[in-house]
Amino acid sequence: MLTSLALIFLLGLLLGSIFLKLKLPSILGMILTGIILGPHVLNLLRPAFLDISADLRQLALVIILTRAGLTLDIHEFKRIGRSALLMCFVPATVEIVGVVVLAPPLMGVTYWEAALMGSTIAAVSPAVVVPRMLKMLEERRGVKHGIPQMLLAGSSLDDVYVLVTFAAFLALLKGEAVSATSFLAVPVSIALGALVGVVCGYALVWFFKHRHMRDTVKVLIILSFSFLLNELEHDISHIVPFSGMIAVVAIAACIYGKHPELAKRISGKFTKFWVAAEIILFVLVGSTLDVAYAFTAGIGAIIVVLGAMIFRMGGVFICMLRTPLSKKERLFCMLAYVPKATVQAAIGGVPLSFGLACGNDVLTLAAVAIMVTAPLGAIFIDKTYRRLVAVDEN
Repeated sequence: MLTSLALIFLLGLLLGSIFLKLKLPSILGMILTGIILGPHVLNLLRPAFLDISADLRQLALVIILTRAGLTLDIHEFKRIGRSALLMCFVPATVEIVGVVVLAPPLMGVTYWEAALMGSTIAAVSPAVVVPRMLKMLEERRGVKHGIPQMLLAGSSLDDVYVLVTFAAFLALLKGEAVSATSFLAVPVSIALGALVGVVCGYALVWFFKHRHMRDTVKVLIILSFSFLLNELEHDISHIVPFSGMIAVVAIAACIYGKHPELAKRISGKFTKFWVAAEIILFVLVGSTLDVAYAFTAGIGAIIVVLGAMIFRMGGVFICMLRTPLSKKERLFCMLAYVPKATVQAAIGGVPLSFGLACGNDVLTLAAVAIMVTAPLGAIFIDKTYRRLVAVDEN
């Protein structure tokens, strides 16, 4: 276990720094580290470590989502209004439609199988988007028009919508009944997650104001509540839909709203946690990729992924209509909302595990989506945000 961690940190830091010197995002080096160390190349990661890789990825996501919530102003989100709400589901829906159009002729699957494939790759990656939006908030770029806030919130809510859609299409292909009420799980899970998160957030703010303790201890308490709520989603999902990710963001946003001084202080500590968590997350994402297998998919899978990306950008364009954003800012939003990584690594192999005929195709498309869109999305944001989004005037 410790050997695996040492290899991940040392090689991840090395390759990440090399890519930075090449003026490319460091996460490309981390993903490459995972591919090299993973079971499909050198196989240097211990099986026991890979067995808990899903939990480690969740830990890293909780850290970055909490950090995002500590900067999320709910009043600003309300001000953005319609476009912020549309970003939570319109781009993903348009992308799924794109896969349904493209995949049957290019990959030889049925329309329902294509819908499952679309819902597998449609979720945007908060792990790629969120850190870059936080950087834009720090630089005060696009804040007046709510660009980083909109992409921050949308990247979390988008995932909830896509995961519920994926579950519905998976049930259909397994022969289970799916009614229209199944899709009510989306608003219910978001609302319940937000409610529970706000209640916990208020309780933590009250506790912190009445009990003196070090900020480091407060961070550990907040993380513990976030971990518990994230696990609660898995424990009660068969009873009531509940989004742990939304609950995590809601806790942190509530702390920001009710105790902004504390939020500012502990946000820096979460930034330090993210240095290690980012390496673990993207190395483990890379370790799930079988590059040789992905290359056997042929040009059809690559065209589907690129075509779906264009459809998604069209969905973002629809969300930007009738907003005060300039053409450059709208283009940035379209480019920034394409990276895929964490959700695809988590659910790409699920259809295959159920023995579905399209299982290999879904897994292949998920791998291709990660390898194509995660680097492109990171490069798009890093190379364009200074050119396309201006710093707000004081």
